[in-house]
Amino acid sequence: MKQGKKRILVMVNSMTKKSFWYWYFLLFLVFGIIFVRLFFLNVLNHESYAFLLQEKTEIYVEGDSAPRGRILDRNGVVLVDNMLVKRISYTKMNQITFLEEINLAKELMKYFEVDEANEVELRNYYALLHEEEVAGYITDEERIMVKERKLESSMLDKWKRERINSDVLMSMSHEEKVIAKFYALMNTGYSYQNKVLLKDADAKLVASIEEAKIPGIFVDYAWKRTYPYGELLRSIFGNISEGLPFDSKEEYLEKGYGLSDIVGISYLEQEYEEYLRGEKAIYLVNADKSLSLQKEAVRGNDIYLSIDINVQKKLDEVVKDTLINVKKLNNTEYLKETFAIMGDPNTGGILAMTGRRILENGRDISFQEITSDLILSSFTVGSIVKGASHTVGYLNGVIEPNKKIKDSCVKLYFVPEKCSYKELGYLDDISALKWSSNYYQFLTAIKLAGKRYTYNMKLDAGEEVFHKYREVFSMYGLGSKTGIDLPNEQVGMIGKNMSDDLLLNLAIGQYDTYTPVELLQYIQTIYGSGSRKKLSLMKEVRSPNDELLVSYEPQELSKISMDEGYYERIREGFRQVLYNGTGSGYVRRDINAYGKTGTSESFYDSNNDGKVDTKTISSTFAMIGPSDNGDYSMVIVTPNLSHYDGVKDYTAPFNRYISTEMSEYMLRYKF
Repeated sequence: MKQGKKRILVMVNSMTKKSFWYWYFLLFLVFGIIFVRLFFLNVLNHESYAFLLQEKTEIYVEGDSAPRGRILDRNGVVLVDNMLVKRISYTKMNQITFLEEINLAKELMKYFEVDEANEVELRNYYALLHEEEVAGYITDEERIMVKERKLESSMLDKWKRERINSDVLMSMSHEEKVIAKFYALMNTGYSYQNKVLLKDADAKLVASIEEAKIPGIFVDYAWKRTYPYGELLRSIFGNISEGLPFDSKEEYLEKGYGLSDIVGISYLEQEYEEYLRGEKAIYLVNADKSLSLQKEAVRGNDIYLSIDINVQKKLDEVVKDTLINVKKLNNTEYLKETFAIMGDPNTGGILAMTGRRILENGRDISFQEITSDLILSSFTVGSIVKGASHTVGYLNGVIEPNKKIKDSCVKLYFVPEKCSYKELGYLDDISALKWSSNYYQFLTAIKLAGKRYTYNMKLDAGEEVFHKYREVFSMYGLGSKTGIDLPNEQVGMIGKNMSDDLLLNLAIGQYDTYTPVELLQYIQTIYGSGSRKKLSLMKEVRSPNDELLVSYEPQELSKISMDEGYYERIREGFRQVLYNGTGSGYVRRDINAYGKTGTSESFYDSNNDGKVDTKTISSTFAMIGPSDNGDYSMVIVTPNLSHYDGVKDYTAPFNRYISTEMSEYMLRYKF
């Protein structure tokens, strides 16, 4: 027995010793894990977890939209800038009540007013002011549905406002509607955000507000766009919106914009939004809801344009003066507007562009700036396209250089006789351009259709022949987008009907319509021997500290593969146009320039009844300036320059006046 007990005690002691070391090891392991974890958290990853803590406990907000980048001309002259303006703003105080804010609005009305509240704002205001009344607009059944979770409680608030009688809202006084607007402005956005009550306050009002020291009301600053040259190019610069456009709100939000941010919504402001947009200031929201600046706002990048403001001013001045002077001549009652554009054919850059509509009110004359119509409006342009028509003939082997034919008329079956503007004698391919022979182009079109002209013939021109013309025309830019860096560029109208008569009209520019910028690209493509360069207004982008970020490089959009000798013949024909052809007098004869005139029949709605009722004449001109003075291109389009009833009447040399003065100016000016 004793030996058995002894053996048991030994076993117990042995087990006790093993258990002790086991628990000792386990305790050591647990503390070791805790130590390693604490070391990992507090030493190795301290900064990371501290950042996460800060992120969870600190609130950062962005300031108002930063100043946008400027827009300058090619030489650094500022065309669009920012101006600092003072605003009256409001900071919501802790625990301020609805009635206290109403009293604050009444106090502010002593100093300035805002617009009346809209219907939504009036409903919200009325619901707060008459809480018990609007509560009665909800039925017991609707409240039960909310308790049973069959209906969202937010629906009751919505219905309360919707059920307020509109007549009651409309009967509110002007003062009440203004107070309602003040209240809406005070409560838009997050509570810690400053609320703008008045965007552009004059110095007298600012002084009064600062002296009054109204609780929560203060003066701060914002930026607005300024235009040192007034309305010059105004439609091309575009507009900005204070607040995201509704139709593209989600897209901007994904890019990090705030709902109240300033954003470019048209033309250059929209096209270069990513560069012009500034970086907003960053603030830390303190415990008392005050803000501490963490990062200064940064102005957006500057856009330098290819525009030369001196050329731009001169072109705009000449266009307006010409409109005034020509309107004094006979047969100009339907002349209302004109378009002119100048470019650098070596790069595709735009030097100047203007569109002007004359507005007459008795003796008072003013002008509407419609420069954006250079990319939006299209016209039948007439014989100006004959360089492209010649190209169709050369490429398809139906024009034989130097071969002369006698100018005449074409008579197709069931089509009235079609002729040149007068009998032009014997012509080859160069003199046909010089004198703008329609007959020469008609024969080219007939040959392209695989026929030989005979009097009163049926041509039976099919889609394939139209396609051959339009394919080449589009490679010149006629009937295709020029790639100009402006949103919403249009390409004119391509006729859908096909007939023998319409084919002949297409060949002489009397069917499809083209925009002025398409004509500019066309004449520049002739200059470039078939290389069609993208048109551009942007020269470069620079940061606020003048660092070059982007520099425009000429871009070739297409290439017409034709023997250089043919281009030389087209250019020679166009040179003779200006020397002593249809464009004689448009440019001095001793200037090495070439170009083409165009005249087209158009129609005008003379009594504004929505129906065209008057046959008019529109005039076009395109040229390339002298290479020894730095090549420039110029296009002028003047719709409805004159009109006629049965017999063609006098047509003023409108485009010639502009071309003469601008070509003389460009000879003297080194751009």
